[in-house]
Formats: sequence, structure tokens, C-alpha cells
Amino acid sequence: MATAQTKVRPKPFLFPQLCKACGRCIDACPKHCIEFATEIDPQSGLTPIVVHEDVCNGCGLCFDACPEPYGLMPRTADFEGVDMVVSDPYTTFGARTHGAPQAEDIPDRPVPLPAVEPMVLKGNYAAAVGAMLAGCRHFFGYPITPSTEGAELMAKVLPEMHGVFVQAVSEVATVNMMYGCGGAGLRCMTFTSSPGFSLMLEGISYMVGAEVPGVFVNVMRGGPGLGNIGPEQADISLMCRGLGHGNTHAIVLAPSTPQEMLDLTMEAFALAFRYRNPVVIAGDGYLGQVSGRVTLPTHLVQPGIPAWAVYGDAMHRGNLITSIYIVEADLELHNEKLNRKFADMEAAEQRSACLECDDAEWLVIATNTPGRMAGGAVQQLRAEGVKAGLFRPITLWPFPVDALVPLLERARGIVVVEAGPGQLEDELRLALSKRGTMPPPIHAVRRHGGVLPSLAEIVERVRGLTEVSHG
Repeated sequence: MATAQTKVRPKPFLFPQLCKACGRCIDACPKHCIEFATEIDPQSGLTPIVVHEDVCNGCGLCFDACPEPYGLMPRTADFEGVDMVVSDPYTTFGARTHGAPQAEDIPDRPVPLPAVEPMVLKGNYAAAVGAMLAGCRHFFGYPITPSTEGAELMAKVLPEMHGVFVQAVSEVATVNMMYGCGGAGLRCMTFTSSPGFSLMLEGISYMVGAEVPGVFVNVMRGGPGLGNIGPEQADISLMCRGLGHGNTHAIVLAPSTPQEMLDLTMEAFALAFRYRNPVVIAGDGYLGQVSGRVTLPTHLVQPGIPAWAVYGDAMHRGNLITSIYIVEADLELHNEKLNRKFADMEAAEQRSACLECDDAEWLVIATNTPGRMAGGAVQQLRAEGVKAGLFRPITLWPFPVDALVPLLERARGIVVVEAGPGQLEDELRLALSKRGTMPPPIHAVRRHGGVLPSLAEIVERVRGLTEVSHG
């Protein structure tokens, strides 16, 4: 008579560096043979569990309780002699199957617009209209002066367009909602101003790290601290050099008119999805509030869905959005990939505008609302016979140094005009230094605390420099 074979039940095998130290397996074990270790694992920073196999009966309840798919595993012959170090789980166990088909891009589609008369819009409204024309149907934000009108228009119009408007409980909540929405491959944006933008920086770093697109309209106001609601340009360093922790950059677009608020907001969405990266619109408090003539484009965008999106359907089931790389070598490779992308942005996306620059001996550099004052000053100086020209950066990062350098050959001096403590000048000097270009003498016209430089101040500064050089 044949005897029945006894089935051997596998006992637990643990990668201690992957243990989350949640303790669920301890609660699930009926034999009380699992407990926390007494020392912290140096790679995870947590105290893993230990299994006393001599007491374990192999019931397997601990496997069901463990939330880490690669942490607590049934012991098999494959694990004998395995070096228990943190590595890519795909390398150790192979790719996890999900049954999803290969995702493909669903492209954007242009939709013609009927011809309409020009509109008169304040800058904030123009940016909101530009966002909707660019296919944005998801807005998350927290109201803050002087940017609130943009959010108000989105709140009024988006529900009529089958869109979503969410007033978050804070700016921190806002940026994390954008992380989720952008990760789904959907176009989303927010309006904010300087103190609120500061609160979003951690989330922006996560979005850069996870390569998630989104558009941030920062209507700069006076600071530091709560400051006031007057126009200022003292967030330039924050947007260009301090955009969240780690290795972070984003294209920073600086409009100077309501028309550019609309046009550059539309362009911002195209850039955000082209590079899978946040894009910042840098306005100022005056530009957000002033009204101007705005002509609508000939088409709007019906957005598609990118292949990389975590959209929630079967096609995109295999995708992953994350900024977590536990192994240092993996994170270094990811940073090198980001650096290549940033270099592509610097090479391809420098933008600027010029007024009377072809023969300019005195270059005035200004952007946003001060750029409009500077344009008027250049025209007055030209009427006086002074060869002045306006170079207006439209991208603050990357700074448009390629277009500027040829203009310096005949320039006797530069005058940087800004409503801030010299942050635009810092970007200018850094870009020229990296290019290895020695500029002519750089001078400044600066105002602070919500006060804008005036046309008369710019004219007087350039006129004085001209008289000194002739003397």
C-alpha cells in the first residue's frame, strides 16, 4: 500500500533592506515566530523583522499580510546563497506582468476657431483663456492676490466645458493635485503669487523628478515675507535657480503684455508636454491686473493622451510615475538623463525680443512690465539721437544669451532695468560667464517693494552714461 507524500510548505525568506517595518506579518503569525530586529538596517533606515524558522510551521499567512511585493517571499532553492542587498527587483525577480498592451501616443488635434474681434482682457484673464485654448481642463489652486482673477475665470468657465476646478486647502495640496493630474497625462495649471509659489516648491521638485508636466503662473508681488500686493520681480532667482530641492530646472517664460500672457500660456503647455517637465509663467502684479488688446489664435487644442501617462485604463496599466530611486547609482543615471533634457532646453528654447538693437550702443535689458517702460525709454532716447536698444528676455531660464552675444560687439554699456534687487542681472552675468563672454560695463536701474522703474528714470540713467562717455 502506497503512502501519501507530505507536501513541504515553504518558510519565509526576507530581504531585510526591503522590509517596511510595518509589523503586519507579526500580527498575522499564529506561532509568534516573527519579531522586530534590534538593529536598524543601514540601507533602509528601518528596523526589519526577523523570522525564527525553527518555530515556523510554513502556514504562509505572513506572505498574505506583507504589503511589500518583494520583501517577504516563500523560500525556494533559488534563494539559497543569495546576497541580500537592495537591487532593482526587476533584476532579481524579473518584470511583473500586467497584461497591458503597448501604450501608444494619442496625438493632440487642432480645432479651428471662428474669426472674432479682438478682446480687451486683463493679464490674468488672458492667461486663463490661453490655458483653455491649449486644452487645459483641470485647474487646482488656492486664491492669492494679485493672481486670483485667473482662478476665478477658470472656476466660472471650466464646468461649462466639462472641466474640473478644485480650490485646494493650500498651495501644498495644489501642487500635489497637479502631480497626480499631470501624471495621468492631462493638462493642468495653477495661478499663484510669490508666497504661494514658495509653498509649491517641494511638489515642483517631485514633478521634475518624476517628469510630470504642469503649468504654474506666478504673478510676482512685493516681498520678502507677506510684503504687499504691488508688482515686483524678486522671484527670478527662485524660479531660475531655486525651483525645489535637488537637480531641478523648468523653462521660465516672461510675458510683457496681456497678448503675451495668452500666447505664452498656450506655448507653456506645449513645452511642458514636449519635455515632460513643469513650465513657469513669470508675470508681475501689474501685468496680471492691467488690461490690453488681445487677439485670439486661429485654433484651439484638443489634447490627446501621451503613451507614458498613468491614465488608469488598460492601455496605460504598465506605466509608472515616480521620483524615488533607492539605489544611488540609479538616481545618478536619472539625474544624468535630466541633465541631458535640461541641456536640450537650453539649446532649443532660448527666446527674446529686440527693439532698435541692430546698431545699439547702449543696450537696455528688461522684461515683464519694466520691459514696456524700457521700450518707451528707448524710443525717447532714439528721438534725442542716443543709439539705445531694448533686449527683452522672454525666457528667463534658459537665458537667451545666444541672441544677446552678437549685440555686445558694438555696445558701449548695458543697463539692466528691474523691479527687484538685481536677480535679472545675476541671470545675465551667469549666462555670459558660462558662455565665456566678457560684457561691456553693466549698470542698473532698480526699484523695490512693489515700485516699478519709470520711463524717466531709465532715460536719465542712459543719458547720464552717454554724457560721461562723451566727456
